[in-house]
Amino acid sequence: MKNHKILIIGGAGYIGSHLVYELNDNNFQTIVLDDLSTGFIDNVDKRSEFIEGSFFDKELLDKILKDIDVVIHMAALKDVGKSGIMFNEYLQHNIINSLELIRLCIKNNIKKFVFSSSAAVYGIPNYLPIDEKHQLSPINFYGYTKLCIENNLEWAAKFSDMKVGCLRYFNAAGYDMNKRIIKKEKNPNNLLPIVMEVASNKRPHLDIYGDDYDTPDGTCLRDYIHVNDLSDGHVKALNFLDSHDSIFVNLSTGIKTSVLEVINCAEKITNQNIKFKVIGRRGGDPPALYSKSILASSSLSWKPEYSNIDIIIKTMWEMYK
Repeated sequence: MKNHKILIIGGAGYIGSHLVYELNDNNFQTIVLDDLSTGFIDNVDKRSEFIEGSFFDKELLDKILKDIDVVIHMAALKDVGKSGIMFNEYLQHNIINSLELIRLCIKNNIKKFVFSSSAAVYGIPNYLPIDEKHQLSPINFYGYTKLCIENNLEWAAKFSDMKVGCLRYFNAAGYDMNKRIIKKEKNPNNLLPIVMEVASNKRPHLDIYGDDYDTPDGTCLRDYIHVNDLSDGHVKALNFLDSHDSIFVNLSTGIKTSVLEVINCAEKITNQNIKFKVIGRRGGDPPALYSKSILASSSLSWKPEYSNIDIIIKTMWEMYK
């Protein structure tokens, strides 16, 4: 496996750049394809070959894939709110272009395909913690786009020799424990980087989307996973696919943290006042979403090491302060 070439699509992005370091640390050969619309070339590990371009470019993609064994697809539009008002853009980017990528991978005999999926495929939980047996019923278009690609990959694995790993991320956060990432995420829309921007005076305040949920403090509960742990999950998934069939698996911690708990923790670590305003609920937000990743533990021998909220916020503050 270590001699195989891996193409990381979106490998200059926030999660992608961390993953590329992890792959190289584990002696994989890596090629990064990224159009730099949201990523930074400065964050790409110099041990990797870098190609500036889009996976929308079918001719370029077809040419690259002829010399590739494994594809990791991390390039997606990911703003839950915008997915409900930018239907055409999310349809084209997350579904149509991703389906074309899958077709070209099968054409070029790609051996393994690892897909960055999301806990958004589950929708409103019927029970908690969520496991992989939970029904898949997304409540926003972003989640639907992830489920659509998962479903097509499941069929692709049946009709080709390509093995598939769909990794359902919960809330990725934090920065590299070894401080190798130089540039911060562009235009973040997730809670933790926005908290960091308020703490570092880049924003006057943050908006809390509702404080009247049926949770201990009224704000949403989420499962935060350190990006280094997430990267380790990808490596273990690749190793798993060496000798097993396809897998659809949650990558999470089972630790649930509310919005207000995140703010309180950030105030202690940064020694800053995190100003916020409570506004109306946002469509597509379940009150609580967390999972214990029992399958990842048993099948991948994966265990999160850095996903304590204090460690997550401390590594983020190192980047933002």
